[in-house]
Amino acid sequence: MPMNDTIAKVTKRIIERSKPTRDVYLSRMAQAAEEGPRRAHLTCGNQAHAYAAMGDDQGRLAEGKTPNLGIVTAYNDMLSAHQPYETYPDLIRDEARKNGATAQVAGGVPAMCDGVTQGQVGMELSLFSRDVIALSTGVSLSHNTYDSALYLGICDKIVPGLIIGAATFGYIPGIFVPAGPMTSGLPNEEKAKVRKQFATGEVGRDELMKAEMASYHGPGTCTFYGTANSNQMLMEIMGLHLPGASFVNPHTPLREALTKAAAKRALEITAQGNDYRPMSDILDEKAFVNGIIGLMATGGSTNLVLHLPAMARAAGVILEMEDFDEISSATPLMARVYPNGLADVNHFHAAGGLQYLISSLLDDGILHEDVKTVAGDGLSIYTQDPKLEHDEITYVPGPEASLNEKILRPASDAFAATGGLRQLTGNLGEGVMKVSAVKEEHRIVEAPVRVFHDQADVKIAFQNGELTEDTIVVVRFQGPTANGMPELHSLTPTLTVLLDRGLKVALVTDGRMSGASGKVPAAIHVSPEAANGGPLAKLKDGDMVRVDAVQGTISCLEDGFDARVPVSADLSDNGHGIGRELFEPFRRNVGLATKGAAVVV
Repeated sequence: MPMNDTIAKVTKRIIERSKPTRDVYLSRMAQAAEEGPRRAHLTCGNQAHAYAAMGDDQGRLAEGKTPNLGIVTAYNDMLSAHQPYETYPDLIRDEARKNGATAQVAGGVPAMCDGVTQGQVGMELSLFSRDVIALSTGVSLSHNTYDSALYLGICDKIVPGLIIGAATFGYIPGIFVPAGPMTSGLPNEEKAKVRKQFATGEVGRDELMKAEMASYHGPGTCTFYGTANSNQMLMEIMGLHLPGASFVNPHTPLREALTKAAAKRALEITAQGNDYRPMSDILDEKAFVNGIIGLMATGGSTNLVLHLPAMARAAGVILEMEDFDEISSATPLMARVYPNGLADVNHFHAAGGLQYLISSLLDDGILHEDVKTVAGDGLSIYTQDPKLEHDEITYVPGPEASLNEKILRPASDAFAATGGLRQLTGNLGEGVMKVSAVKEEHRIVEAPVRVFHDQADVKIAFQNGELTEDTIVVVRFQGPTANGMPELHSLTPTLTVLLDRGLKVALVTDGRMSGASGKVPAAIHVSPEAANGGPLAKLKDGDMVRVDAVQGTISCLEDGFDARVPVSADLSDNGHGIGRELFEPFRRNVGLATKGAAVVV
């Protein structure tokens, strides 16, 4: 099948736009690679420090004849998704020894849970934790003792931060190693129903807690299709996981075998072997285009619209919002996974999962097949399913048809002809909206605004019965400069109640929404942000605003709007408490949301 015209055009544009920065990046990576194995440049004293605690592995490390794997881990047991990583270093070290090599934990990176900090002050550190993770990855790899790396991370900011760090050390091969989703618990739709009932006072906190615990009940990623699971899709479709690795449940024989196989493969792709695959070669323009296609085809998290540009820039690739919009227009929506449907990621995986989705997109000429991956050359490798035979991974052809077309459909007969994202532009700035879960009749909202500077005040207004008419709720001063750009997902139950009451309602904000943002139309990441004098700072209560996800516009309809002087807000309270003091340099130096809201790239 020939390549889709739009995908080919956008890819060519990205390659041409990125050429100056990509050429410089690749030149630096090639120069670093030419210096040979990193340990050869360390003194005997340097190496003795690195190997002092390695016991029986000391001899092999000192000889420097076999590869040494560096493990960068985001393990903690407060994140259900990362709890399984506790035992991974031992598995990896054992597998390395079986192959005559060695492995060391190079370092740890922090891992926040947005589910814990949702609606709390700690959420204001969440986005910036991505930059901290990138920096921590750099510190981990700076010891120059590793020939290849394994990256253990899953959730919201962890994978993007690891990618930024891995790209910076792009001459080192690397593989991302997932831990898989928790088994299915209380259906997400039932959980959402209880949340709405709690918002209206129909049930108490005891019923809410019971529902939440029944949903989030064990090790692994949350089963809805939010940022964590979108990250796993991304790593597989970009060729950074082993094929079929993303959605195998934790603590199963197949999961353990895939982890061992990742360690073995990481040893095979070092510069000391015959199949050198540096991260810099894999993270090219086509890989990032494939990642965006996967995001659109699955209706994935809006957070990746922030993360992908930052990740790409670390590899010299320049992505713009227009690229996302045009790729979305050419990508069919093939999956219905909560919040875009009733299924969870386990159901998606059982229906054929990424192997079928990739196969169907390749058949329709929508994905780039001619890419380099950690598993080999060509994305078609990722249409194969891993199977466990005698404790070893073997691969068989993946499904040729969806096993449940209510969850996963072929590209030629998709749920929608276009993907789940729209770019919005107008006199209120530039933003995005995830529309895959928004009904068509809700994609255009024209109504007076109610302006807030704090998400808590929206809930108070709702509880006081003030939101009884068609309303566009504006929550401003929520951008990265103002307060770190927190997610506003805790507003979802409140706004959903208003929508269910028959009101026309939308959210407009310079903040983020959750990766699980659902049926309420939400214009998010609006840039320039209010704290920098952006247009949202000019709005007043009662102004008529039109949010149009069909035409891709977001505009204030009031005469003389552009001539207004933007208001300012007292943001002094945003600078202290729960560690916010430490992040003042980040708030002061962060880039625009449209460029990834990054500090370190």
